Amino acid sequence: MKKLMAVVSAVLMVAALAGCSKKVEKGEYTIEKDVFKVGMEIGYPPMEYYDADGKTPIGFDVELSKALSEKLELKLEIVDTSWDGIFAGLETDKYDAVISSVTITDERKESMDFTQAYIGNGQAIILQKDSTLNVNSPADLTGLKVAYQAETTSDYFMAKQGENGLKFEPVEFDKVINAYDELALGRCDAVCSDALVSAAYLGPDSKYKSVWVGDADEYFGVAVKKGNSVLAEKLDAALVELAADGTLKAISEKIFGTDLIAIK
Repeated sequence: MKKLMAVVSAVLMVAALAGCSKKVEKGEYTIEKDVFKVGMEIGYPPMEYYDADGKTPIGFDVELSKALSEKLELKLEIVDTSWDGIFAGLETDKYDAVISSVTITDERKESMDFTQAYIGNGQAIILQKDSTLNVNSPADLTGLKVAYQAETTSDYFMAKQGENGLKFEPVEFDKVINAYDELALGRCDAVCSDALVSAAYLGPDSKYKSVWVGDADEYFGVAVKKGNSVLAEKLDAALVELAADGTLKAISEKIFGTDLIAIK
C-alpha cells in the first residue's frame, strides 16, 4: 500500500511540475506574445470608466488603447488597477504599459519611459450649479473645503497653492468620482480636477458648473517600463499614424466634442 501511495504521489508530483513548467510565451517587446496588456485605473471619466453595465471599460484612454493595439496587431487586455499601485505594477511586469491619464513629468521619467504626449490638460475648479460662492480663481478658495483625488496632479496643484499661502481645507479621495459625489451632497465647497475630467460632469443638466480652467500645463503620455525602448518607439510610431489618419481627432471629438489632440 505504501509503495502504491508512493507511486501515486510521484505521478501527481510529475504532473504538478509539468503544469508549473508551462509558461506563457513572451512577446518580442511585450510580456505575453501577441497581447498588449494595459494598466488602467478605470474610475476616471471621461478618460476611463465603466459603462452602465459595470463591466465594459469605455472612455478616451480605452479608445486610444484599442487603436494602439490594432496598429501593433496585438490583442488588447486591460488590467484595472488602483492608482496608488499602478506604476509598481508596470515595474513588476503586470502589464506592458500604463494608459491612464498619466502626466509626463521629469520625476516620472526617472523611473519609467514615455511616448510623446497625446493630449494636453489643465486644472479646473468646479462648484455646485446653484452655488453662490464667489469663486473665479484658485485664490478665491480661501477658507473653503476643496475635494480632489489624492496622488494626482490636482493634488499637486492644490498643494502648490497651499505652499503659496492659500488657506483651505483639503478633502482627499482615492477616486475622482467620490470628490464629485461629495460636492453633489454639499459636503465640500468645490472640486479641483483635471479639466478633461470635468468635461464628463458638465452640461445642460449637470449638477455642477465650471468657474475656472487653467491653461494646459501638463500633457498625458503612454508610460512603459524603464528600458523598454522598443515598445516605446513602436507606440510613438503608432500615435503618429493615428494622428495622421484622423483616428485620434475622431476619438477626441467623440469624447470631448472637440479636437484636443497634442500631436499635429
